[in-house]
Amino acid sequence: MLRWAVLVPLAVVAACATPHAEHVATVVVARVVDGDTIDVDIAGTGRERVRLIGIDTPESAIPGETPECFGPQAAQRLAVLLPPGTPVRLERDIEARDPYGRLLAYVYLADRMVNLTLAEEGFADAMSIPPNTAWRDEFAARVGDARQRRAGMWGECAL
Repeated sequence: MLRWAVLVPLAVVAACATPHAEHVATVVVARVVDGDTIDVDIAGTGRERVRLIGIDTPESAIPGETPECFGPQAAQRLAVLLPPGTPVRLERDIEARDPYGRLLAYVYLADRMVNLTLAEEGFADAMSIPPNTAWRDEFAARVGDARQRRAGMWGECAL
């Protein structure tokens, strides 16, 4: 597992390409987009969209489409965990952004990784996209436990 101890400006977080370096920033949640995506405000930089690494939640907000089973619940759970104005810490893995330009991050509320919380509560499936795989085994284990308990979407949806 990776551990970081130093806070650095987000501009450095986004630009740094050194694998497993200290890629950490503290920001404020602006809004929840869906179950695995948030917008954050960064002092002196502006607003950024952040995709939570290691998980995938059912879609809840595709324009013109019906939400997937448990998509609205996943988005609502994330909104409860991260209401607007909540300070969070972002930690990245190796790649800073996805092809859509979103920051890729493990999102922490105090010492609690929100990504893992959603997995263990049954709101998210594990999703591993190399090279951002530092927590892959932990996500798989948490999702496996949630499936076994039929927690969240694992008990509600025909998956």
